[in-house]
Formats: sequence, structure tokens, C-alpha cells
Amino acid sequence: MLTIGSLAKKTGTKVQTIRYYEQIGLMPEPGRTEGGQRRYGDDELDRLAFIRHARQLGFSLEAIRELLDLSDHPHRPCHEADAIARRQLKQVEQRLARLEALRTELKRMVHECSGGQTADCRVLEVLRDHSECLTDHDEIGA
Repeated sequence: MLTIGSLAKKTGTKVQTIRYYEQIGLMPEPGRTEGGQRRYGDDELDRLAFIRHARQLGFSLEAIRELLDLSDHPHRPCHEADAIARRQLKQVEQRLARLEALRTELKRMVHECSGGQTADCRVLEVLRDHSECLTDHDEIGA
């Protein structure tokens, strides 16, 4: 059995985060010693590792809740898990498209800057007036 501190170290998760996951029901309420200390076993370690990895992949807490529910019912078809992963992939692709547009715009701004006086600074001009941008980057991936 692991203490909350040991569980945190093994998974690279902060103690406060583990407590939060317990509060919102992603992690089950742990067993406790007579002194009231939380104790965790391999199942909780696996579940927290699952949650942490899903968070690293950008899944929302609600999506993780859905995935954990599917994981808790191993005889259900996996098409629901696939749909959740596809949704996440779409969101990542949208963010990448937006980041690429931002990158293009920032590179252009920097390239067009002559390095003279701030009164003539292209970077400041573009930031002052969105119509100076070549892309509508605020709409891409939104």
C-alpha cells in the first residue's frame, strides 16, 4: 500500500491534484489507516497513471471521465473510446492550424521590421491594427 506522497512520486502527480481527482470522482475514495492516512494500491496507481497520461495527451477531465467509465466496463465495444480519441485529435489539429497561422504571422511581422525607430516599427503597427495581418488567425481552429 502506498501513501499519497508515494503515489504522487511514482506518477509525477502533485498531492493536491490527487486530492482534487478524488473530490471530483476521477479517483475513488482511498482506504485509510486507523490514523486516517490515505492508502493506495496498484489499482489506484494504474488509474492515476491512466489519468495523468490522458491529461498529457490533452484530454479534458470530462473526456477522461468517459474513458475511465469505458475502461471500467471491459466488455463494452471500444467505438466510444475511438470517438473520444477522434474528437481529441480534431481539437489538436485545430490548435496546430491556429499555431501555424500565428507562426506565419509572427515571422512576417519580425521579417518586415526594419529595426529603426518605434514610431515606424512594423511589429507595433501590426499589433495596433489587426487588418494588417495576412491571416484571420483568431478564427482558425476556434
